Amino acid sequence: MIELIDAVTDEKALENAVKRFRERGIILPTFEQQQNPELIPSQIKEKLKNIGLWEVNPLNLFRITWKNEPVERGGLFGNVNFIELPQKLTGVNARIVLLIGKWFPTGAHKVGAAYGCLAPRITTGGFDPTCQKAVWPSTGNYCRGGAFDSKVMGTESVAILPEGMSSERFAWLRDVIGSEVIATPGSESNVKEIYDKCDEIRKTRPECIIFNQFDEFGNAAWHYNTTGRAVEEVFNLLKGENGKLAAYISATGSAGTIAAGDYLRTVAPNLKVVASEALQCPTLLMNGFGCHRIEGIGDKHVPWVHNVKNTDVVTAIDDEDCMRILRLFNGQKGHEFLKSEGIGIETISNLHLIGISGIGNMLSAIKTARYFEMTADDIIFTIATDSADMYRSRIEELAGERGEYTTLQAARDFEKCICGTRTDNMKELTYYERKAIHNLKYFTWVEQQGKSPEDLNQLWDDRKIWPSLFKQTLRWDELINSFNSRTGLLSKSGN
Repeated sequence: MIELIDAVTDEKALENAVKRFRERGIILPTFEQQQNPELIPSQIKEKLKNIGLWEVNPLNLFRITWKNEPVERGGLFGNVNFIELPQKLTGVNARIVLLIGKWFPTGAHKVGAAYGCLAPRITTGGFDPTCQKAVWPSTGNYCRGGAFDSKVMGTESVAILPEGMSSERFAWLRDVIGSEVIATPGSESNVKEIYDKCDEIRKTRPECIIFNQFDEFGNAAWHYNTTGRAVEEVFNLLKGENGKLAAYISATGSAGTIAAGDYLRTVAPNLKVVASEALQCPTLLMNGFGCHRIEGIGDKHVPWVHNVKNTDVVTAIDDEDCMRILRLFNGQKGHEFLKSEGIGIETISNLHLIGISGIGNMLSAIKTARYFEMTADDIIFTIATDSADMYRSRIEELAGERGEYTTLQAARDFEKCICGTRTDNMKELTYYERKAIHNLKYFTWVEQQGKSPEDLNQLWDDRKIWPSLFKQTLRWDELINSFNSRTGLLSKSGN
């Protein structure tokens, strides 16, 4: 049976963690505070006014939220960060809204998913920060988030990511965080190679504890509660008299972010939950394989934490379209062309907030709007997990390969890659098609990673298991409050 994280497992490790946190002044935020930063103690807010958003500072754990003020230094909290794309850009009547991940510490929302994995282990004695290292296997942003969380929680980290990822990721991990970095063969699609390295570490480095985002339910639970509620809040802000929460789009990746769709289903039962992946590696769409350039979404397997039964549609996006739009959204000639098409300056000035996987999500949202013939009353939500700041080297590489970006090329890219988005390479899933995708988990997780067939069946058959897994955060907040009480740091600061 799948076990919940709900009790102390090692009192000695827990006491070591309490001592380490007390010595270094580390206070853990609750998951409720990350959802609702107004609950953060006023003394902590006052200190945050003098701290940069991307500083490696323990107090920035309280900035693991969608509601950070969008400034680089000293900001506090407000509404959820989002942008709505106009019909002149998307070409569809449905309203497409993206939550913005740039304004998290590290510049990407994965820092929250990593917190959802590490904090419960710290507070139950499942991880000892004084003698163990946290290993973060990832295709990019998750290991960034995990390395950041580890650093500010007073422990060491090991980041594992494919050698083909953008140079910005490697430089930040080594130079800013000081993490050990292991580059595995391949690029975005080479998740198996990451798992192989994890197996090697398990056998040879007993001090290392692996936090695999693909099978850590803390990843999905954080998104269910934090991202899901953030979407709901923005929807309530925008819906007006006739607005309908019509669809939620997420690249599959680790299947953490798509878990927000499970929460949104409780708010809007007729919601379409749409999984987006790369056409060059159509794992869910066609049981396919290959390599692609949409950084941020690992594939060629179905993550253990993906509740496939709750996925309505699969879309596949051509990575070439994402590369071309990346240039369109981030170059002077691209901006000039978009302005000539009647797209407002405010929208154009915000396009840099959408990274490569966010562009893929946008295209999947357009596909979804066209497929279901959605109207102006329909609001589609998706995620810009990070920003183009993560991919400046990619933009430079494209310029070197293809030459200077011109107005003519911008017109071609807009017409082909955005206006030309159609409903091909997508599938509305039947019950048994969802079950077939779920059954693919067997080959990765049972045959290769040692999960039991009984647990695999439980994830499909037990109707209570997913709500139980997602709602663990209620118990985790109790554990966090108990942990903070033992360190005594909140009482010392007058809270």
